[in-house]
Amino acid sequence: MEKKITDPFIIRGILAGLAVAMISGLVGCFVVWRRMSYYGESIAHSSLLGVGLGILMGVGINLGIVFTCLLFGILFLWLQQSKLLSSDTLLGVLAHLALSIGIIVISMNRIKIDVHAFLFGDILAVTQNDLWGMYLAVLFVVIIICLNWSSLLLVTIDEDLAKAEGVNPLFINLLLTSILTIVVAVSIQIIGLLLITAMLIIPAATSRRLVNSPEMMAIVATLLGIISVILGIYLSVEIDAPSGPSIVVVSAVLFFISHFFGMFLKKE
Repeated sequence: MEKKITDPFIIRGILAGLAVAMISGLVGCFVVWRRMSYYGESIAHSSLLGVGLGILMGVGINLGIVFTCLLFGILFLWLQQSKLLSSDTLLGVLAHLALSIGIIVISMNRIKIDVHAFLFGDILAVTQNDLWGMYLAVLFVVIIICLNWSSLLLVTIDEDLAKAEGVNPLFINLLLTSILTIVVAVSIQIIGLLLITAMLIIPAATSRRLVNSPEMMAIVATLLGIISVILGIYLSVEIDAPSGPSIVVVSAVLFFISHFFGMFLKKE
């Protein structure tokens, strides 16, 4: 069946993609500022275990993802406090452990699962109920970030300074972990778990070269994410390609355009 951009499931996919863009652009700024790209990727990898557990236990994929990713984040923060190993080593161990257990759990499921759709995203999988859930999650995350914007920035700049201002860094780190978990749960159907980190990093990195304030960086990153989603889904429909990789390719093209544009301005 030939797909058209005006087909109802494509429209649902675009609306879902816009939800992903709004949430990933905002949260991605903190991922870039705090150099947490490997952390975000590790949480995304652990989500495959959540997919398997959610289906196996009959509680739903999104609930399984949220529970597993939260557990992953809390376990990482607890082990990080012990300072027995470096953060990247801990993330490597935990991420690959969760990914491996996830594959085992999925193989034990009697229900056949399209793993490819979870890895790279599937625009056809988005339903009307999914859209309601996504936009409720976006609203929740935006409210939480706005209410804790100053604290999140303080902890990002300097944890000791944050403590002096009466901010609890551990609470803020747990809050950011929870927000990242919601981003993963919202994004997995459109972007896929292998590409979620790209949508967190690339629009924020592109925006960083164009603006000079944290607030403007978050706004521009969100706008760039929206443009990437619209053009990426249009590209995926035209060439019959997976939606997730198409969105990331467009986002990366915008990054390189901004990079060369920035180099040109410096020469001037």
